[in-house]
Amino acid sequence: MFTGIVQGIATVTAVTDRPGLRSYRLAFPAGFASGLGVGASVAVDGVCLTVTALQGEDAADFDVMQQSLALTTLAALHEGSRVNVERAARDGAEIGGHPLSGHVDFMATLAALRQPENNRVLRIAVPAPWMRYVFAKGYIAINGASLTVAEAGREPGGSGWFEVWLIPETLRMTTFADKGVAAALNIEIERSTQVFVDTVRDAIEERLGPLLPALEALLRQQGRSVEELAAPLPPPV
Repeated sequence: MFTGIVQGIATVTAVTDRPGLRSYRLAFPAGFASGLGVGASVAVDGVCLTVTALQGEDAADFDVMQQSLALTTLAALHEGSRVNVERAARDGAEIGGHPLSGHVDFMATLAALRQPENNRVLRIAVPAPWMRYVFAKGYIAINGASLTVAEAGREPGGSGWFEVWLIPETLRMTTFADKGVAAALNIEIERSTQVFVDTVRDAIEERLGPLLPALEALLRQQGRSVEELAAPLPPPV
């Protein structure tokens, strides 16, 4: 498990392709790898990877399967790429963000950037059907960083967008300052939200049966969706 609090930025120093997988060597910030061992888990841009070999005091190798390469942004990494890293949480660790599994759900696209004073606002385009799990004031993980959704908008067909605001400290500790419009991002949705939405949606479908399409059509006319009916209450401010 991870906490979604990025602990540093690592740099890809080598990429090696082998049958069925690709190996990456990452150079970590000083002190990050202290006590790190073979078999340990590290979240790399939000993807849980296993250390396969240590390279000195501040570097390690990781193997990535073809499925993970196909479903995440790791396939685009090359020598010199910078990635967010977090070590697995220890028992009793403070959860400064929200619990993450390191299993990316989908890739999204950075659709727009705004830079009000002392902030950076990312608007992220979400493909269908994942927008059903994204709500304003809820949690979401982007490239391994736990963030709060500031605003969210839904589009016909189940796609949509959401925005997050980044303070200078977040930009300093992560790679988000490197990202431009059209950049691909790894997204892990908040798991309890997914369970809640799916449970309520299944209950609505079970009770309404053939009437569900009519309800969905009526809600679309009003600019709403079944997912909004299943929305959990936002956390207290």
